[in-house]
Amino acid sequence: MRTLVFAAFAVALTSPAVSRAQGVETAPASGAPLTLDDAISLARRNNPTFLSVANNRRTADAAVRSARGAFLPSANASFGARYQQGGTQVFNGLNFSSSSATKQSSYSLDLAYRINSATFVQPKAAVANRDAIEADIAGNSEQLRATVTQQYLTVLQAQARAALQDTLVNTAKTQLDLAKAKMAVGSGTVLDVRRAEVALGQAQVALLKERSNVDVEKLRLFQQMGVDQAAGVTLTTEFRIDSLVYTLPQLLDLARRQNPAIVALRSRERAADLNTKVAKAEYTPTLSLSTGWGGNSYQYTNPDFLVNQARAGTLQNFAGCMQQDSIRTRVGLVADGCTGTPYQFTDAQAAAIRDRNNQFPFRFERSPLAFSAQLSIPLFDRFAREERVQRAEVDRDDAMYNVRAKDLALTADVTQAYLTVTTDIQTVALQEQNATKAKEELAYAEERYKVGLATFLDVTTSRGTYEQALIDRVNAVYDYHKAFAALENAVGRPLR
Repeated sequence: MRTLVFAAFAVALTSPAVSRAQGVETAPASGAPLTLDDAISLARRNNPTFLSVANNRRTADAAVRSARGAFLPSANASFGARYQQGGTQVFNGLNFSSSSATKQSSYSLDLAYRINSATFVQPKAAVANRDAIEADIAGNSEQLRATVTQQYLTVLQAQARAALQDTLVNTAKTQLDLAKAKMAVGSGTVLDVRRAEVALGQAQVALLKERSNVDVEKLRLFQQMGVDQAAGVTLTTEFRIDSLVYTLPQLLDLARRQNPAIVALRSRERAADLNTKVAKAEYTPTLSLSTGWGGNSYQYTNPDFLVNQARAGTLQNFAGCMQQDSIRTRVGLVADGCTGTPYQFTDAQAAAIRDRNNQFPFRFERSPLAFSAQLSIPLFDRFAREERVQRAEVDRDDAMYNVRAKDLALTADVTQAYLTVTTDIQTVALQEQNATKAKEELAYAEERYKVGLATFLDVTTSRGTYEQALIDRVNAVYDYHKAFAALENAVGRPLR
């Protein structure tokens, strides 16, 4: 009896790291056994289609982080540098000249905060969207489980048909030996032998086709698993025919509560409803706050440019002082002497000027701190907001209709699968009876042929009936197992 792992548990184990590790898993070793659980586990780790769906979890998580991050301020940092060649510049009609080139640098660190009613709704909508993505992943995981299970059963069915055909080849050989023995004792004909030989040849051809079909179906199984096929792998899971322990109302209730597809649609309906609130939040005021820190550095490339300016200013002051002293002396006043600090330029002053000029690139002068606040109220944007609100409401209504449509589809799918399983249980029992009776008929025909009471045509007819009964029995058994797997897929979870 197979032991199936519930799809949601398997999805929980499928981490983003696993989703990115495509191709790291290897196929079973040559000749190793392969259970259904192993096949499903390998498929969930390697099937590229499923991994691409599971990869959506990363973007959903990022969207939730982004929505929650709206409660935090945004921060920007910048650094810039500028070189200006010396010469004449015109600013507002005035000429400014400098014989020295300049180097400038600046930095800034800005913080901004923006909040409105949508800031509080968007995280909930992002979480609902993430829940929908998780349900999609669970749904794809369950669909992959169903697909692998169906293909696993198809391989077992092909193997059973090949084994049956091998038995039929042996039966045909026995009948050929019987026809030859009858002809050897004079009670048979060459026609009987030829008919037996043709029947044997047809059985051998059918056996070749069935064996080839086993290889093809096994290749498709490994394709669904997402790994390369290993030689000699043996499928070991056995399936029993059990009566359903659930009633139809119980199955419908399970499907409506746990089917990943309808769970995803309900999450999208919630997300669409929240997105409508986000769209309507555009009518509410927005508070914006900002502040920042910064600084600048300014340096002349010629370190003596400012020194020469200062020295020239000192000389100009000295010349002015001497002129004033000359006038004072002529009118009989005492001269100032022009010997103070304003009339002297020392090497220490030149060194200090050069040191103050040496700012580029990281010797900044800090700018004054600034803080701003703004409250904005949207008034009219040419009906663009109204359009976005209408689109959001239409998406919400469509999501509601999708939930209703899926609920109706679930009812139909589960009911159909339930009826198919119950019918197949009865069909298997009838086909078992038919196979038993066909076997008895063939044995009876062979006994009558041995004693000359029946022709070889009667044996051939009975053999055809027996062969078809065995094939129908095998098909009925695996039709039941596939129908049960389809019922599990419709419900959205394993049932045994």
